[in-house]
Amino acid sequence: MQKLFLVYVVGRAMMGSLGNNLYGGATSSIETVTRPSRSDAVCQQIRTFIQMRTNLKVVDNSGAKRVMCIQSLRGKKGARLGDMIIGSVKEAQPRGKVKKGDVVYGVVVRAAMKKGRSDGSEVQFDDNAIVIVNNKGELIGTRVFGPVPHELRKKKHLKILALAEHIV
Repeated sequence: MQKLFLVYVVGRAMMGSLGNNLYGGATSSIETVTRPSRSDAVCQQIRTFIQMRTNLKVVDNSGAKRVMCIQSLRGKKGARLGDMIIGSVKEAQPRGKVKKGDVVYGVVVRAAMKKGRSDGSEVQFDDNAIVIVNNKGELIGTRVFGPVPHELRKKKHLKILALAEHIV
């Protein structure tokens, strides 16, 4: 017998007017999903840890747009929500605080891998995203765009939660 469990799926709104918001609005939906059989698991994309050479979106106003993970500071497998990574800036805005080629620290604020919660539900995002910080853990940017999970509170990233648009 297959068990049912609750999954929070959080993604970016693709429709509607974007106005001056470059990153679009964020929507969340709750779905009830059945556990897949073995034949279904082959067709699905496997969501894993954030590891070396993973491209991540930057969701703050530090000037970087895309970062490639160089090293996970968590362990051998990789980083999850709230973990720190070291990355190399691959794309940047022209007059930002961070330039292309810079090596930066970042905190993972969104991960495509499912993360279980204590109430039995799971949270999963559409993309992998980070917020750039310095080596002491202080934010470089002054704004954080998009949804951020409340699991960051356990990892002591309260400044990110205070600046976030949406806490999921």
